[in-house]
Amino acid sequence: MDNTNQRKALINGELGLFLRGLIIGKVLTLMVIGGLLWWLLKPNLLSRNSANSSNQNLNSLSSTASTFQTVTDVPNASFNYGGSTAWASIRQLVDSQIQSDRPELQLRYVNPVSGSPGSSSGIRMLLDGKLDFAQSSRPLTDEEQAIAKERGFTLEQRQVGMDGVAVVVNPSLNVPGLTVDQLQQIYLGKITNWNQVGGPNLPITPLSQRPEDADTVIFPSNSNLKGQAFGSNVQYVYSSTEAVRQLSKTPGSVYYASARSVLPQCSVKALPLGNTSGQLIAPYREPLVSPEQCLRQRNQLNTQAIKDGSYPLIANLYVIIKQNKNREQQIGDAYAKLLLTDEGQRAIEQAGFVAVR
Repeated sequence: MDNTNQRKALINGELGLFLRGLIIGKVLTLMVIGGLLWWLLKPNLLSRNSANSSNQNLNSLSSTASTFQTVTDVPNASFNYGGSTAWASIRQLVDSQIQSDRPELQLRYVNPVSGSPGSSSGIRMLLDGKLDFAQSSRPLTDEEQAIAKERGFTLEQRQVGMDGVAVVVNPSLNVPGLTVDQLQQIYLGKITNWNQVGGPNLPITPLSQRPEDADTVIFPSNSNLKGQAFGSNVQYVYSSTEAVRQLSKTPGSVYYASARSVLPQCSVKALPLGNTSGQLIAPYREPLVSPEQCLRQRNQLNTQAIKDGSYPLIANLYVIIKQNKNREQQIGDAYAKLLLTDEGQRAIEQAGFVAVR
């Protein structure tokens, strides 16, 4: 009897140990499987959390970004404006979008009755009361500010973007580039042959808009050469379109204009510029697109060189506002604010220029 009880106790003990071992084994197996599943699913969970966080950030940014709709005090009326031909892509792409989003505002571009369209003629029309605000690719002059003061108001220039001043020649002309001083000396009539600047023995034919109608300038307001008369060999053109046409026919001709306007043209070549001959910077994004490739791929503005100031001739884009506490001041102020919104600055970049904020 005692032996029987001992055997039963032994069997029960062994059975208990077996069951405990089986339970522990299952628990360990589940832990291993759970750990393996966590290891496999962890990247997806992290990715999902990251995506959710990114979406929240984007939603936060979009909710705080300024748009054409967020600008207040936009007048409900029709207004006349004009000025720089360099702004053509802004008028086509940005202004049309503004008027679509803000239908209460209607803008009408007005050409000058005499002279060619440009920054100078636009500012002159604003001074004469023929425009409500003007678009300019150059800063106001002391003379323009003096005229405004004589007429009982002031002019404000509000910067909304940046462009470069590009120097273009016939594609066949082989010249490495120009310094700013060489360019200025060409237009003053001091340099008259391309062999004086490392090019072929070929007379230079400088083309330009008339100074009174100029869209861009190569003599900054702080330059000692400001106000000097161009050389007698300068040929005046009505517009950049006419200049580009002449450049394609005259191997020795040269012209300067808004980089955004002339860089995409297939019949001309832009020259690198620099403050010294050892630091020439291209106004276009390298590599230069050849005339043969141009119909499929156009040259683009070197926005980085404009932003960091390494390109030596910058053209700032200004809204010129008449400060007279009247409807002209209201629309000029509203238009500048629209362009300086986040949406407006993105649109300016899409139009091929450099944003300022």
